[in-house]
Amino acid sequence: MVRPDDFEERSAHLKNLSDEELNKKFWELVEQVVNPLVELAKTHTSPSIERSVLLRMGFDSLMAKTLVDKILEQGLLSKGAGNVVYRFAKSKKTSDYIKAGELLIREDHWDEVRTLFGGSEQK
Repeated sequence: MVRPDDFEERSAHLKNLSDEELNKKFWELVEQVVNPLVELAKTHTSPSIERSVLLRMGFDSLMAKTLVDKILEQGLLSKGAGNVVYRFAKSKKTSDYIKAGELLIREDHWDEVRTLFGGSEQK
């Protein structure tokens, strides 16, 4: 299959634009492509994404998996695993996220955590 060369026809509407106008047009088109992805990312996540976030916070893979599983059980995964750990640590007045995560794994603080997120989530 041979594709006809129609570049001149397809680019005609861009010929009279300055470099600055072309740059502006480029970024407008990029936004049109990327904005739906950004909106989707705001409302959709997965356990693997949330484990990845926890790994970047310093958790080992076993702790990250356990935390994500517990957060998922509590119906809080949409809040973000890192956010859950962060807000719980903040409520405990500590900046040690690993210790906060360990508390969530070893002890039952989930009523407190749900309260931090408005108490609307049910187990």
